[in-house]
Amino acid sequence: MEICESSSMMAVSLTVLCLLLLGPFVCSGSNILVAPFDGSHWINMKVILEELHTRGHVLTVLRSAKSWYIPSNSSIYTSIDVPTLQDGLDKDFPRKILQDVIVCRSYPAFIRSFCQQHLIMSMLADGHEILARGAAKVFDDPVFMRRLWDSKFDLMLTDPALTLGVLLGSYLKLPMVFNVRWINAGEGHSTVAPSPVSYLPVSGSELSDQMDFLERTKNMLHYLYSVYEQRFVINAAYSDLLQRHFPPGTDLLSLEHSADIWLFRADFVFEFPRPTMPNVVYIGGFQCKEAQRLSAELEAFMQSSGEHGVVVMSLGTLVSALPPGVTEAIATAFAQLPQKVIWRFVGEKPSTLGDNTLMVHWLPQKDLLGHPKTRVFVAHGGTNGLYEAIYHGVPVLGLPLFFDQFDNLLRLRVRGAARVVEVRTLTEENFLEALKDLLNNPSYRNNIQHLSQLHRDRPMPPMDTAIFWIEYVIRNKGAAHLQSVGFSLPWYSYFSLDVAAFMMAITGTFIWGSVVVCRCLCCRRSRRKMKPE
Repeated sequence: MEICESSSMMAVSLTVLCLLLLGPFVCSGSNILVAPFDGSHWINMKVILEELHTRGHVLTVLRSAKSWYIPSNSSIYTSIDVPTLQDGLDKDFPRKILQDVIVCRSYPAFIRSFCQQHLIMSMLADGHEILARGAAKVFDDPVFMRRLWDSKFDLMLTDPALTLGVLLGSYLKLPMVFNVRWINAGEGHSTVAPSPVSYLPVSGSELSDQMDFLERTKNMLHYLYSVYEQRFVINAAYSDLLQRHFPPGTDLLSLEHSADIWLFRADFVFEFPRPTMPNVVYIGGFQCKEAQRLSAELEAFMQSSGEHGVVVMSLGTLVSALPPGVTEAIATAFAQLPQKVIWRFVGEKPSTLGDNTLMVHWLPQKDLLGHPKTRVFVAHGGTNGLYEAIYHGVPVLGLPLFFDQFDNLLRLRVRGAARVVEVRTLTEENFLEALKDLLNNPSYRNNIQHLSQLHRDRPMPPMDTAIFWIEYVIRNKGAAHLQSVGFSLPWYSYFSLDVAAFMMAITGTFIWGSVVVCRCLCCRRSRRKMKPE
């Protein structure tokens, strides 16, 4: 009997102990509403969602019924279909943009970046009109909005490139965390942090932080153009929606400024040093992981390269094939290398393809970049791919196509870790020369391995940093104490122009008064001298 009672007490004690140990994890699960952007942005968001799911959080993802990459069925989240940007675009649109960019690249160096900025602005104007119409449908659907209200979410996690997340998070009065790099008309820092144009290049300017007078002039022109985009193109698209559903005077920028934490997909081994803000948290490279074992077929191919190693080529999620002439030139150059080549490619195979080149529809990019046989990564310059190249210490041959890729590759090139060949001017000869330079000149590998060492030398992994701050906002129901009051000031007060005008008025009044007094004194003296005469 005593043994039974003892066993029962022990079982109860173990149960209580388990509840005490597991209680914080069970109770810590929060209800998170997620509004991701499609394409390569989804790759970043998915990694965070997987980690949040393992920590017991309940996730609801807003997606388009026509989404390219965001599945409707998932073991880690529940999805809700809503209208988004993808409802008005087809998956082939990058090819069309690429054709226009190639035309822009034929212009003189000073003006071709303005041509590209105009192309992007035209695309953004159409895109934000579509986003605004989609958001209006959501807000005008009382059943859908009631469903969101009744779900009692604890947080909005969104990529602000999809403005629906910003609008809904603000309207539902949820604490907001941004998973961000690009927003509105450019890089997110230009929205949230002081960005002096004297030494910080504007997105799309293709400048470094070392600018001469002419380059600073160009940078200022890009800045003024981006201000015009934000104020008169992007904000205007949402004016009707904001007037109907938000307090007077609300604009898109003010809603974005209300975000509690900006999880910034950047690291200063890659970005130029710059001012920042207390609620900006840097998680650049958080999606990078150690390489896993390759399939038997791929591993055999890698090992067959011997001492020469392998070149890996991939152009990301949006562009599957280059113009035919460019593809033929690349294939011909690859065929002349002693290295083996793995090329992610969709389309008709080039006629000059060499025996050393393996074409695949998909490749495990991070696993190949982390393989000891990989020597060079040929890439379009997307942020995800470049951070993986930095993480694994692989030099890059860049083929920038559009968007931020020209700026991204410039950052790596000025650090001596990349070469860049433009698609418009690419030939067999200049592509092969750049490849051989990267393969044979050890400085490129040394430089990017140094960047890799700096990138990995952190007090805690960037993924842990991201999760900490997401849960920090949930625990504290926001992070208003980290937000700057500067966003609430009118522009003339922010730049202290009213104070400058007041000081100039006081100074002018003092000078004017001094002149008047001096003139009066001089006149009196003159009168006294005239009287004796």
